[in-house]
Amino acid sequence: MYVKKHPPLLICFLSAVLLTANVLPGSAPRVLADSPTPPPAVVSSPPSAAAASPVASHGALHVDGSSLTDCRGETYQLRGMSTHGIAWFPQYITLDTFRTLRDDWNTNCIRLAMYTDEYNGYCSGGDQNQLKALVQKGVDYATELGMYVILDWHVLNDRDPNVHKAEALTFFQEMSSLCKDHKNVLYEICNEPNSNASWDSIKSYAREVIPVIRANDPDAVIIVGTPTWSQDIHQAAAAPLEYDNILYALHFYAATHTDWLRQRLEACTAQGLPVFVSEFGTCDASGNGSNDFQQAAQWLDLLDSYQISYCCWNLANKAETSSVIAPDCSKVSGWSQEELSESGKWISERFRSHGLD
Repeated sequence: MYVKKHPPLLICFLSAVLLTANVLPGSAPRVLADSPTPPPAVVSSPPSAAAASPVASHGALHVDGSSLTDCRGETYQLRGMSTHGIAWFPQYITLDTFRTLRDDWNTNCIRLAMYTDEYNGYCSGGDQNQLKALVQKGVDYATELGMYVILDWHVLNDRDPNVHKAEALTFFQEMSSLCKDHKNVLYEICNEPNSNASWDSIKSYAREVIPVIRANDPDAVIIVGTPTWSQDIHQAAAAPLEYDNILYALHFYAATHTDWLRQRLEACTAQGLPVFVSEFGTCDASGNGSNDFQQAAQWLDLLDSYQISYCCWNLANKAETSSVIAPDCSKVSGWSQEELSESGKWISERFRSHGLD
């Protein structure tokens, strides 16, 4: 079953009252009745970056049935970008980058993809302290801007998440301890299990990692990958994990995954499975090839109709179809349409068609 706990409405109400009561930086001081002369007029500065942000408006998220919900118990949809591997493209972990994604593209979340087994990955020769510092910077910038942020343990070449389970346990213990007081952090514990990684094997891994996170962050929303590069969500629907606030990852690439996978999504949603499309692309599953914007539109129309959250792969200028920034563009923020790839032009316009929420 997928029955989840609603956060008390009183907490959400009190949070709103306290937020409203705060005096904004730069506002004019109040003049007392017996003041001999009023102080000089002060030009008020604009509200802080997060004052009217997604997190300020929606607070801590929870899973209720098949839906992701906000602090009022209302269904809430995250829409955002995923970074490429942060070890290879660290330049996009900046405040200005995230601000562009929020204010220009109207996205409300960012996914920080940290590869585990690839070249210079966290478990394959990468500087672990440097990678953790990048993740923490990403969390700090997202928090300052009032955006939600996903910490993605990016399993791919390792196939089965149990290969680097010991490192995952240490990483998520440390990160959840640092982020335990944040309302905006979600944890993705295994990006794309594949090859011979069975659902039973993934569940065994999840049953060790989830308690480590929950020991520090009891109400954290956790995303769990599914077999076959996070396509076999029907296996999770048949035998779900026994925890609250769990979402199951579905990944698609529009030129490869079409009606058959959309039908699987609809069937699993009808069974009550809470799904998060934590990665998708407009091209084929290699991350290259031709874009299929017609199929991509069918996918996003379906996700929007169910209010299922999604993140687009990938925020980089790599010379591949799925990267949203043109290869010859070195800017990390404030991109014009001409500085985006074809997929970047399409997805940025799609994001803009939604208001920032």
